[in-house]
Amino acid sequence: MRNIKLTIEYDGRRYQGWQRLKDSDKSIQGKIEKVISIMTEEKIEIIGSGRTDAGAHAKGQVANFKTESTMTIDEMLEYLNRYLPNDIVVNDIEEVPERFHSRYNAKEKTYSYYVWNSTIPSVFNGMHSFHYFDELDMELMEEAAEKMIGTHDFLAFSALKKSKKSTERTIKEISITKEGNLIHFKFVGEGFLYNMVRILMGTLLQIGSGELSMNSIEQAFTSKKREDAGPTAPSHGLFLDEVVY
Repeated sequence: MRNIKLTIEYDGRRYQGWQRLKDSDKSIQGKIEKVISIMTEEKIEIIGSGRTDAGAHAKGQVANFKTESTMTIDEMLEYLNRYLPNDIVVNDIEEVPERFHSRYNAKEKTYSYYVWNSTIPSVFNGMHSFHYFDELDMELMEEAAEKMIGTHDFLAFSALKKSKKSTERTIKEISITKEGNLIHFKFVGEGFLYNMVRILMGTLLQIGSGELSMNSIEQAFTSKKREDAGPTAPSHGLFLDEVVY
């Protein structure tokens, strides 16, 4: 039995997220599994490094699947990119040890979030960034980001209501860069809770526009209450950039 690792990029705008859905074929996982199953003539289930939300994107999603197929790696790569929809691309395929697991073996993930900060919309940037009309204070957002870095209980910054598992996570880096009206937020961490990056983003944006105080971050860490953090930023500005093993 071979274990095949895929590195995938996709535009998530017309999909209901990564995870396969029983009543719809509008998932990234479902589209890829269908093509691989036809290619290998086997019923294939792929394991992703994690779920991305409806409308979110990836430049470096990782998945793996097991197969008895004797096709070469190059043949698989050519087949997948020939028959997958044009908004899903497999950038790399490699054969990995049988014990490799794309989710359990992941050590670090990098996400990007893009904000178009202007009173005037952008047709093209608007497709993959959140149009934020209010003026944003870069220094305030950078100060707020520093408070989020490190190991904390991020329950208030997630869509989880309760969890039997630990909601403590470690963020290694948050960087904020601006080029013209486009602001790029980068988050690097060992792992992220459900909707965590989008809620961190909503919090940073409201602090940057003066709607939330800087103290709200510490208050949310202490209370662990969702209402003490900012809103959930829209998914179309979010990208999974890289998964490190």
